[in-house]
Amino acid sequence: MGYDVSAALKAYTPWNEQEARDRDIMLAALDARPDPFTRENEVMHFSASSWIVNRDFTKVLMAYHNIYQAWAWTGGHADGERDLLAVAVREAREETGVHAVPMTGEIFSLEILTVDGHEKRGRYVPSHLHLNVTYLLAADENEALRSKADENAAVRWFTPDEALNSSVEKWMVQRVYSKLNQKAGEWKAAGSGQKK
Repeated sequence: MGYDVSAALKAYTPWNEQEARDRDIMLAALDARPDPFTRENEVMHFSASSWIVNRDFTKVLMAYHNIYQAWAWTGGHADGERDLLAVAVREAREETGVHAVPMTGEIFSLEILTVDGHEKRGRYVPSHLHLNVTYLLAADENEALRSKADENAAVRWFTPDEALNSSVEKWMVQRVYSKLNQKAGEWKAAGSGQKK
């Protein structure tokens, strides 16, 4: 049967009001036309990101994003793929060179992200929304890092606090990265990998 995005979203317990409200919109968007899993839907489409930590949760892996000129998480468009965990793992590998593995197959976080209009590969991309599903991945901090020249200029490990201080995207720091650090800390403290 494969990955069921609708079932995964319905099974996910939102962590705060932002996630609850965003999840409602994501569930409603599943019936949108054009298909919200492709960029043919220029208003909104699904993307997947990952919060990559080392095995003892003392570091976070981030890439310096070319378009946003900022240190950021990894992730990308679904581009027709409905297994968003597979998208997150693929994008982590492509953007950092590391073999990041899921800490759990479940959704870790939800965010609807605004994307300002920009040029990509010589073509204008209108402003739109990313219906973003985030997963918690782990990687070996000693593995060689590699950037993806057409997307990022550098990749490096930060402590969780350094990750927040290094990003210049204020909204992402306040609403997303801070939340992910807190959730990762709770996930580690729970020990079993289950959310409190």
